Amino acid sequence: MNNDVTFDFSGARVLVTGGTSGIGHAVATGFARAGADVVVTGTRASPSHYDTDLATFGYRQLQVTDPGSVDALVASLDTLDVLVNNAGANLPGGLDEWDPEGFAASVALNLAGPMRLTVGCRRLLFASGLPGGASVVNMASMSAFRASPIVPGYASAKAGTVAFTANLANKWASKGVRVNAVAPGVIDTPMTAPMAAFPELLDSELAHIPMGRLGAPDEIVGAVLFLCSSAASYLTGHTVAVDGGYLAG
Repeated sequence: MNNDVTFDFSGARVLVTGGTSGIGHAVATGFARAGADVVVTGTRASPSHYDTDLATFGYRQLQVTDPGSVDALVASLDTLDVLVNNAGANLPGGLDEWDPEGFAASVALNLAGPMRLTVGCRRLLFASGLPGGASVVNMASMSAFRASPIVPGYASAKAGTVAFTANLANKWASKGVRVNAVAPGVIDTPMTAPMAAFPELLDSELAHIPMGRLGAPDEIVGAVLFLCSSAASYLTGHTVAVDGGYLAG
């Protein structure tokens, strides 16, 4: 028995920010396997500076919090059908997010930077001929819906991502661009790996997950590809939780 779903993005141009590891790399790989021409971004000077094999993708350096870097990335693109705003992190630079500077840095990284990139790409997205329309997928988080007192800046930015998604979907619907978000649950990635050193924190998170386990990056891919496909041509402005039941826990 086989219930696999396949997508065909042949000829589509896809940009995945933060595509060098974790969820971003899994999403970029999923699009590439579906035939898309995929560009990923990372903070390092070249793909050779990563242990991950990035040979399948084009590569651009991007510092999301640097307007000049964002604008340079936009200027380097000639076409774009799908933008996945995946790059982000909590406690940027090790800053305390309860300190105003740390809070502001997290919001800049996780909300203001992706907003600048998305708006900067508008003309390319408006010109897309992708069946079902061009797509933007923003990466939200469970912290948008539940208190995350360790990372209040990150949580606030992700709540803002949900609101930004809905507002931009409304604004761009007439332009043929659909805007949605995916809110992953607790996924086994380098960003969540530090929880292993704090069993009480990990156990607390697992207690919220009815499925009783962490998710894998590959388990986010299907939702992202679906949202960008013609199968979702009447779907915009939504945040889809892929969370093992976390929000029901």
